[in-house]
This record gives sequence, C-alpha cells and structure tokens, in this order.
Amino acid sequence: MNLKSNLIFTLYTIYGILLKVMASKGKVRGVSGQYPLVQNVTVTEGGTVNLTCRVEYNDNTSLQWSNPAQQTLFFGDKKALRDNRIELVRATSSELTISISDVTLSDEGMYTCSLFTMPVRTAKAYLTVLGVPEKPEIDGLTKPAREGDHITLTCITQGSKPAADLRWFRNEKEVKGAKEVNASGKTFTVRSSLQLQVDRNDDGVAYTCRVDHVALTQTPQQATEVLEVHYAPRVEIIHSLAVPQEGQYLKLECVSKGNPSPEPVMWTKDGGDLPDLDRMIVEGKELTFTSLNKTDNGTYRCEASNHLGTSSAEYILYVYDVPTTLPPSTTPLLHPIPPDPTTLLNTHVKVTGTGDPNAVGQHGTDHALIGGVVAVVVFVTLCLIIVLGRYLARHKGTYLTNEAKGADDAPDADTAIINAEGNHAHAEEKKEYFI
Repeated sequence: MNLKSNLIFTLYTIYGILLKVMASKGKVRGVSGQYPLVQNVTVTEGGTVNLTCRVEYNDNTSLQWSNPAQQTLFFGDKKALRDNRIELVRATSSELTISISDVTLSDEGMYTCSLFTMPVRTAKAYLTVLGVPEKPEIDGLTKPAREGDHITLTCITQGSKPAADLRWFRNEKEVKGAKEVNASGKTFTVRSSLQLQVDRNDDGVAYTCRVDHVALTQTPQQATEVLEVHYAPRVEIIHSLAVPQEGQYLKLECVSKGNPSPEPVMWTKDGGDLPDLDRMIVEGKELTFTSLNKTDNGTYRCEASNHLGTSSAEYILYVYDVPTTLPPSTTPLLHPIPPDPTTLLNTHVKVTGTGDPNAVGQHGTDHALIGGVVAVVVFVTLCLIIVLGRYLARHKGTYLTNEAKGADDAPDADTAIINAEGNHAHAEEKKEYFI
C-alpha cells in the first residue's frame, strides 16, 4: 500500500515539473516573439525600395511604419501620410511591408517599425540612397594640337554619392590622372586631370574618362575624345631593285608621313629638274624609269612639305652593265658582280643617316681572299725564322775548336802555341803524295 502511494506521488511530481517547464517556455516565446524585426536597405536614387517589419509571435497587436521625421506612414493597413510614392505591399498580424518609389536623396534616414504592446516595442532600419553620378565631360582638348604641345585634359562628373572614382585610358591601356573631390550638399563633384606632351604617335589616339560607382551596376559612364596632332613630314625613298641594270624597269616611291599630308612631292636629279621625262614618269609620289641606262646615274632627291616643315631624302643611282655570261652554278647568284667595285662603294640612299639597300657590299669575297693570303705568308715566315734560329743555336762556336787544339794540356800560353805549331807540323808530315 505504501509502495503504491509513493509511486503515485512520484508521478504527480514529475507531471508538475513538466507543466512548469512548458509554461516557462511559452512565456519566453511570447516575450521574444513580441519584438519587431527589420533590416537596413540600400537603394539607388530614382529606384523603388521595400521596407518590411515582421513579428515572430503576435496576439493581433498593430504594427506601424514611420519616416525619419517621425511621421506615420502606415498604421496596420491604414495609410497615414499623403504621399503617392508610398504604397502598402502586405499587412498581416505578423508582417507590415510598404514600398517607396522614385526615391530621392531626402528619403535617406532612419525608419522605425513600432509594435503597440505594453510597453511599445520598436525596431529601426536605415535607408541608404545612392547618388548616381552624371555622365563625365572632358575639357581642355585643343583641336588640332601640334607636336610638342603640352595639354591638360580634365574630366568632371557631378551628383555622385558616395564620391565616384574616375579612371583614364589611352586607347585600351589605363593611365594615371590626378583626382580631386569636392562635396556639394549630400553629393560630390569629382575631377581628374591628365597632363600630356603630345607627339605624332598621339595622332588618332582615343583618351577615355570612365566613371566607376556602386550605383552603376550595368555599364559605367564614360566620355571619349580623339586627339588630332599636326606634325611636320618625314620622308624616305623605297626602290624596287637592289642592283639596277641597264634596260631594267625601276620604280622609286617617296613615302612621306605628316599631318596634314604633304601633297604633292617634288623630284629632282643632281639639284635640277628631271632630264628625260619620256623615260622618267612622275605619278604622285612615284618616279618610274621605263628602261635604265648609264645616263640615269646620279642623285635623286624627293622633297615633301606642309605648313609645319619640310623633309627630304636622297637616292644615289648607279646603273650596272648587264652580265654577258653566267658562271656555271646550281645556286643562282643573289647579286651580280659589278664591273667597278670602287664605284659600287659610292652607291647608297641618304635618308637622315640611313644607308640605301642599293649600296650592296661586293668586296666581302676579295677581303676574305686577301686575308687568307696574308695569313699564309705570315705563317711561312714564322716557320723559316724558327728553323734558322735552331740551326744557328746548334752550330754556334764550332770554328774555335780547331784553332784551340793542344791548348787544353799546355801550362802556359807559349807552350800552347808550340803545341799548336807542332800539330801543324805533324799535319804536314802526314801528307801523302800520289804520282
């Protein structure tokens, strides 16, 4: 009996504990669920934004949105402020969502969601409005610029929030400029300057100023200016033959680069007019010889000019004889051998220090042959000197040996002389006569 009573008491105790735990959980849930939940929002100027306030647990208590000036926008599903840009999106016991269209910079600030419990609970969401930068403008470009001029390009954009970033590009390559930022109310005015000393390589180059900003999500704003640079001409002569020969067709082209384009060009020979216009045909920048002969030898000059200057180039023409016979060879000759090598050395084009391809070096083979002969002569001479030196070294002093016979055993000089004479006497005695 007592055991049964204890068991029943234990069960009731456990049940009571469970009820208390469940009640405490429900109370905590009710307290935490009664707080409104919001989030900060960012919108681009001119766009539309939604403000949402949610409650996890609500016992039919009303929700309200108010603006930074503490003006009520919506109380539940009831509109309180007359503003056609503000609309109701959703209104339930657990959510109140409104929208603001055509957002301006003045709409930025702290918005408040209120839950009317006892006491009233609130949550705040900050609305950030991004100012869209205006399309940039480039100032300071002089058209046309002259080669060597110093110019400063300035790019300006206004209305950005936060301040925009300006980047310069020369064609597709980025170049660095000097940036300056000035505040104007809630927005910023940004300037960037690029200093240049232009040359002929800048003619036709596109300089682009690009605006980078968080509000520009699709394509960045940019402006482009193309430079026009005027410069004096530069001239060079291009010829169709490396080694011109009698009877051949030759074309000289005067290539001139300048802005404005130097038209027309002028051809002269040896400082005067062209002598034979029947065979020398001038068409634009080209001088054509229909059939070369020896009378065409000389210095030809091409001159081009514009309002910024004059440039010229010279071509020295030497007409070679036509070879009568060809040496037997399986490999064709690159250049015929000229009849007069000394004349060939003087054949060239003078264009600001650049040699003419017509001045072909024909003496390379002769120089190699002469060098080989000199090397052989030097080698033979050295060998003779070495052999002669060794011969003299081996026979040095041998003519003293016969006269000094008997001197080695003599005690003094007189005895040595007597011994030497005695040897001569014996030598006379040893003579034989044949009849």
